[in-house]
Amino acid sequence: MSLQCGIVGLPNVGKSTLFNCLSNAKAQAANFPFCTIEPNVGVITVPDERLNKLSELVHPQKIVPTTVEIVDIAGLVKGASKGEGLGNKFLANIRETDAILHVLRCFDDENVTHVDGSVNPLRDKEIIDYELQLKDLETVESRINKVQKQAQTGGDKQAKLVLDVLLKYKEALDQGKAARTVQLATKDEQKAARELFLLTNKPVLYVCNVDEASATSGNKYTEMIREAIREEDADMLVVAAKIESEIAEFETYEEREIFLSELGLEESGVNRLIKAAYKLLNLETFLTAGPQEVRAWTYLKGSKAPQCAGVIHTDFEKGFIRAEVIKYNDYVELGSENACKEAGKMNIEGKEYIVQDGDIMHFRFNV
Repeated sequence: MSLQCGIVGLPNVGKSTLFNCLSNAKAQAANFPFCTIEPNVGVITVPDERLNKLSELVHPQKIVPTTVEIVDIAGLVKGASKGEGLGNKFLANIRETDAILHVLRCFDDENVTHVDGSVNPLRDKEIIDYELQLKDLETVESRINKVQKQAQTGGDKQAKLVLDVLLKYKEALDQGKAARTVQLATKDEQKAARELFLLTNKPVLYVCNVDEASATSGNKYTEMIREAIREEDADMLVVAAKIESEIAEFETYEEREIFLSELGLEESGVNRLIKAAYKLLNLETFLTAGPQEVRAWTYLKGSKAPQCAGVIHTDFEKGFIRAEVIKYNDYVELGSENACKEAGKMNIEGKEYIVQDGDIMHFRFNV
């Protein structure tokens, strides 16, 4: 499932440092704008403690985690919507992603230059928001010009529906609001909206890059962002990219855990960021467990059993008969598949079953 999160932000906010920590890819991290020109794509393993627990019970030959794709996109500057800097390339790259990780500089450091001369994450956020909104407004107005006549004089119901959606978006964008703040009442409106591919309609997570002292509790800058996004349909995560790059250098899990403990952190920022990106893409995980492998499989939240069977193999979906489902907690508590069967904790589910995160699945099919 090739859904992608794009890491965006102004130059020198820590995007490429974070990306390197996430993927061990060799994105150049340098103290000047535009060091990332082509988007770097990293396939990132999603941390899932459930896999380790199941492997202790099943003793498989291998463990296969699920993954998520992260794209490091070149830094944006003021005027990008009009082609300034690498604007057109930036906007084209972001349009191809499914969600946005918006990195904001929330630390002071005289040795790291800021493209606008001073640290102000709220201003930085507004610069990117503004450029994306301008591009969306341009898209919306262009589409309005195309469908307006059709909708008003041609009696075309679909054109009228699309026009209504476009006008709602135009009103919001004119007010400096993101497209994702617009509430659409019907599935038809939502479908029309998806086909517009608006930049500010993508789900967004604001990643506040802080110094070491602020890694556990944030700082004045993160509070500015928390307040600014209160009415947005968006979340925020605090990460110290410098610490994450130090953690990445440790060779063993035990060393990382000791380092995190000394800092008062329960989990690395990278792990939290990967999990947040996975959630941002509306993804969940079902599991399979057997002597050959314990494996995590990615599916879109709300998918039914046959669709999830198709994630493993298209034949599983075509010939779907039923799904045998054990809840993760039951499996761990009872210790094995057979014990769950004997205790009546294995459910037989049909085509309408909506798979839940952490379900341990076995599919029956016939082709």
